[in-house]
Amino acid sequence: MMASSSISSAFLIPSFSSPAPPFLPNPLHFFSLSLSNNFSCSTRRTSFMPLKAQATAEKKPLLDSRMLVFVPPHPLIKHWVSVLRNEQTPCPIFKNAMAELGRLLIYEASRDWLPTISGEIQSPLGVASVEFIDPREPVAVVPILRAGLALAEHASSILPATKIYHLGVSRDEETLQPTVYLNKLPEKFPEGTRVLVVDPMLATGGTIVAAIDLVKERGVDNQHIKVVCAVTCPSALQKLSEKYPGLHVYAGIIDPTITDKGMIIPGLGDAGDRSYGT
Repeated sequence: MMASSSISSAFLIPSFSSPAPPFLPNPLHFFSLSLSNNFSCSTRRTSFMPLKAQATAEKKPLLDSRMLVFVPPHPLIKHWVSVLRNEQTPCPIFKNAMAELGRLLIYEASRDWLPTISGEIQSPLGVASVEFIDPREPVAVVPILRAGLALAEHASSILPATKIYHLGVSRDEETLQPTVYLNKLPEKFPEGTRVLVVDPMLATGGTIVAAIDLVKERGVDNQHIKVVCAVTCPSALQKLSEKYPGLHVYAGIIDPTITDKGMIIPGLGDAGDRSYGT
């Protein structure tokens, strides 16, 4: 560890006898072996497209109707997932780690997805062709309370044009069924609106399905919805793939299973409790 590293980080990173932590299996290997062909996992790198000479939202044809799950192979994503997993991580650092993980995942989710406007501007030394995010078409960010607030904390600093719509969904601890207790979604989203639904934990899939259904009822199709989560597992992904072909999910990691009470194993515990200390 470099001398300039913060003292508080020392107890958050356990020492390992092997080069890689045993609780961080390669999520892509696990995913490809364990899940059905209804959806697929990808770490493909997207090539850059040439600039357009007019203001437009780029439309790409769908390769297929499968749900796609992306686990970006970035060392910072692995780092923040590791901090979140550690049971010794205190609440303030846990919440910060969740926000930093969300920053990276939202960045990845917005790649080749945002409407842009092109033109020319005068730089200090000459005329330059430029491309900006179109502010007339803000991305709708829907954090699922309360843990989703931490994961979506940096959304407005990453995306130049956003609107935040809060959605509160609680889960019955006995039946594991979701109940919507707060809904700040608009009656109708404008045509073509891109929506990021942000929920740290996709376990049984009940909460995220309830949220996506509410978004779709307001005029948004599967191809304009992306899900951002810290941790997910096959049970939730299977449910999403059956209901929403063409949906894209961005996850920090995929864990193998859940308990009979709907908790992801090994997971990271209750994301809301650990973020806010209550």
